[in-house]
Amino acid sequence: MIRALALLFAFAAPLSAQTDPGQTARDAIRMLEDAAAALTEAEGARDQVEALTATVQAYESGLDALRAGIRDAALRERTILLVFEAERERLAQLLGVLQRIEEAPAPVTLLHPEGPVGTARLGMIVADVTPAVARQATGLRTQLEELAVLRALQDSAVGQLEAGLQGVQRARTELSQAIADRVDLPERFSHDAAAMQQIVQSVDNLGSFIEVLGDTPAETSAALPDFEAARGTLAVPARGTLLRRFDEADAAGIARPGILYAVSSRALLTAPWPASIRYAGPLLDYGNVIILEPDADYLLILAGAGDLFVTAGELVPADAPLGLMPGETDTFGADLIVSDAQGSGAGLTETLYIELRQGGSPVNPLDWFAAD
Repeated sequence: MIRALALLFAFAAPLSAQTDPGQTARDAIRMLEDAAAALTEAEGARDQVEALTATVQAYESGLDALRAGIRDAALRERTILLVFEAERERLAQLLGVLQRIEEAPAPVTLLHPEGPVGTARLGMIVADVTPAVARQATGLRTQLEELAVLRALQDSAVGQLEAGLQGVQRARTELSQAIADRVDLPERFSHDAAAMQQIVQSVDNLGSFIEVLGDTPAETSAALPDFEAARGTLAVPARGTLLRRFDEADAAGIARPGILYAVSSRALLTAPWPASIRYAGPLLDYGNVIILEPDADYLLILAGAGDLFVTAGELVPADAPLGLMPGETDTFGADLIVSDAQGSGAGLTETLYIELRQGGSPVNPLDWFAAD
């Protein structure tokens, strides 16, 4: 019985021995509080677009971290309760035996059918069992206290999550307005809008469109940094989860020469490297497509965008806001997070397709991004 109880607490190990979901959530709450302060400061910033872009990114990072903390806390709570439930009968039997031993009169406990030797053995067993039970009782009390902390943490985090969702929506709205109102427009290069429209109407797939663009590099005198030297260091244009790798077949057996990310609705898209915008707009059934030229021999394609902040012919710096993913306002709330305690990414409702071409040929974008 003691052995069974020891196994119980081996499975329900103290939180300090694992990743602390409580600390993760608390750190995330501080991140969201900092983002809220940054949003207030951005209203008076000299470069509102830059300040609001950083604010939206801070909100998205904090929300991701808070969701992870709530999810881990819910999973930890379930683990403890499941182990308690599985061992409840054995634990009750053990506690019942110990209670009867404790309540029995002293003369009875000192008697044993085998005489003095049996009595001595019984005394040794009780002496060994009592400290072990005390340790297990202390562990049980620790687990119960942890459950109370986890539940309180989840209750408080829900309010912070809702406030964070409202904050990031406000930041995205203000960013869109700041881009519409800006007077220091990005530098532009020569761009023939009519010719581009004819190309869009004539192509029947994304690959052929990119090939046409690759044959006509942008006419710009801007000196861009060495893109080849950035291999393995770029940030992914939007926060999300990798769904399919380069040339990996989907459920229908179709392999595409790019990668696919699951991202949240209204997620911010940013430029991973200084680049010229070769195209920005709807294309076939890909939704809004943004094609960047970070170097004369490279084209970076982002397909699946919603609102666009850029137009063809612009030169954008690294981290410049390119647009927002489509979808309704992000409402990935506490109920869905807790029900998705395994972290399957149920709140990532949009997909971003990323393709990179060098000299017209597809290459693996993951070789350039500093992402897992």
